Amino acid sequence: MTETPPGTSRLLGLGSWPEARRIAGILREETVGGALLLAGAMAAMIWANSPWSGTYEALRAFRIGPAALHLDLSLASWAADGLLAIFFFVAGLELKREFVAGDLRQVRRAAVPVAAALGGVIVPAVLYLLFTLDADAGAAKGWAIPTATDIAFALAVLAVIGRYLPTALRTFLLTLAVVDDLVAIIIIAVFYTEHLSVLPLLGALVPLAIFALLVQRRVRSWWLLLPLAAVTWALMHASGVHATVAGVLLAFTVPVLRSEGAGGPEAGPGLAEHFEHRLRPLSAGVAVPVFAFMSAGVAIGGLSGLADALSDPVAVGVVVGLVVGKPIGIMLATWLVARFTHARLDEGLAWVDVAGLAVLAGIGFTVSLLIGELAFGLGSERDAYVKVAVLSGSLIAALAATVILRLRNRVYRRIHEAETADLDHDGIPDVYQERS
Repeated sequence: MTETPPGTSRLLGLGSWPEARRIAGILREETVGGALLLAGAMAAMIWANSPWSGTYEALRAFRIGPAALHLDLSLASWAADGLLAIFFFVAGLELKREFVAGDLRQVRRAAVPVAAALGGVIVPAVLYLLFTLDADAGAAKGWAIPTATDIAFALAVLAVIGRYLPTALRTFLLTLAVVDDLVAIIIIAVFYTEHLSVLPLLGALVPLAIFALLVQRRVRSWWLLLPLAAVTWALMHASGVHATVAGVLLAFTVPVLRSEGAGGPEAGPGLAEHFEHRLRPLSAGVAVPVFAFMSAGVAIGGLSGLADALSDPVAVGVVVGLVVGKPIGIMLATWLVARFTHARLDEGLAWVDVAGLAVLAGIGFTVSLLIGELAFGLGSERDAYVKVAVLSGSLIAALAATVILRLRNRVYRRIHEAETADLDHDGIPDVYQERS
């Protein structure tokens, strides 16, 4: 066993046992959600390319909702604006939980996934813009499409190829994806709000403030909180800011600890964990798969149609951004953190492991499709090209990550056995007690 030199911190080191146990539960739910997401996307693609494709488009375009409140939206819009608000609410809860009471409350542990997420946003965006320089001016609007990581899709791949992946690597992937989601919602709010109505936006602050006051007082009554959340969402939608932003804002008001300031994380789980436990199955099992079903269906038109779609500069930029930009950005940012903090990878891990996860992070699906719709318009020709590109790029990233991670499977199995060994049978793996 090699010793870490004094003064040198560990990169992607093992966290605490409570955090590892909590994250393991999250990953199990997200893995099931990923399988449902893939099933929804596959069903949409089959239906959209079948003789009954017209009924699929009619279903997506079917409008429902109160017209007086300007909420007579298509089912596709309800999936993107409404269901994904639940997804972003859960992502916001997870992010706040990590930075307030999780292992990432320590700056040195938070630096790696945060830097990796930012690198995985900047480099794909730059590559996309480079590959669309000679295209028409409108092509640049899609610069943010290849910046997202779909954790559910990625975990579905991991369930097949990497079930022995070390806990630290799984945690890194999850945290990177959650930070990625936060960056994505900021991008959506800032760069994809075309028409801003100030009064509804200010109006949304009123139910948001009441919601915040109630949750800070530990109120759990759904009949009080749900209407306030719905009104906040509706006013945000009316303001022109994408309604999913409301999900993150609402999440950030929810307390993480049972009693803020009363002894740190040991004070016990707060309302955030309660809401996350209730809503994560709805997000992973319903919201994301339904959105995938409503968004992924695109008529390809055979091999010639696929070739035409992938020859468009926007599609090329998306694929290159996901398959090349994401890994480069994540690897470069992680290496820079290690270089300037003099950190070393934890025992048993190598840079090829980081590379495998970085390639896997190139699976951009849910948020990438959403940004594509916002950039080019739902149902437009460019939106169809984006869908083909996102699906193609995600598939390439999944296959490449499979090859890299499978090569290390024997090492991962050995680390997994060490991480799960419990010789004293006290319910806590021995490795966590040795490092405490």
